[in-house]
Amino acid sequence: MFLTSLSPVLQALLASTYTYAMTAAGAGFVFLSREPNRKLLDGMLGFAAGVMTAASFWSLLAPAVEMSRGKALPIWFAPAVGFLTGSLFIWLIDQILPHLHLGLPVEKAEGIRTRLKTSALLVLAVTLHNIPEGLAIGVAFGAAHVGLPGYALPGAIALAVGIGLQNLPEGIAVSMPLRCEGMSRRKSFAFGQLSGLVEPAAAVLGALAVIKVEALLPYALAFAAGAMIYVVVEEVIPESRRFGNTDLATLSTIAGFVVMMILDVAFS
Repeated sequence: MFLTSLSPVLQALLASTYTYAMTAAGAGFVFLSREPNRKLLDGMLGFAAGVMTAASFWSLLAPAVEMSRGKALPIWFAPAVGFLTGSLFIWLIDQILPHLHLGLPVEKAEGIRTRLKTSALLVLAVTLHNIPEGLAIGVAFGAAHVGLPGYALPGAIALAVGIGLQNLPEGIAVSMPLRCEGMSRRKSFAFGQLSGLVEPAAAVLGALAVIKVEALLPYALAFAAGAMIYVVVEEVIPESRRFGNTDLATLSTIAGFVVMMILDVAFS
């Protein structure tokens, strides 16, 4: 396989470039329609929530537990500490980074007060989602390179594929509202794909961190899991239900979980 001949940093960079491309593909829907089908978008957001939840367990937490076996500390210590730290890290960024949730007026922007335009605040909101996803990809490829029990290259690839699938609705969710506000198709696309650029940077940092300090691996895997679960509970699930399509969003979440579980188990 071509990927096996590359360093884990390059592997993570390539994989995260694919996930960024999926965000850009979602943003490209703005060239096909002015307004998104709300049911379709809510279903896709629900699917994304399911993928991220399953990835957090099957691709991140479970390997973290496996890597913690036989250590001096209790087996639960590293996964628990990493998970809590990852959640608190994203919570802290959420309090500081100026951002605006989809469909809300600019007065409802969160984080530090700013005069940024609505478009920039929307991009920053989705960028916040993409930080843990990029970290998860980088940490996964770093873990596969080290070769510790519980992780291998196919599992890292499966994680990247799953994250790429759920990035599609994120690109749509940024570009379409901007188009509805009267922004041109080109600008709406540009802002929509911009939010995904953080993933390659975060992936490279994640891979570098774990290959330099192998002892960090179980903590880093659980950190990425905690960060993703925070985003799912705080942002993705509420957004998928905000327009009343609760049954659709729930069933889509279950479908996303099953797809990601199949991907991880089949490729592990």
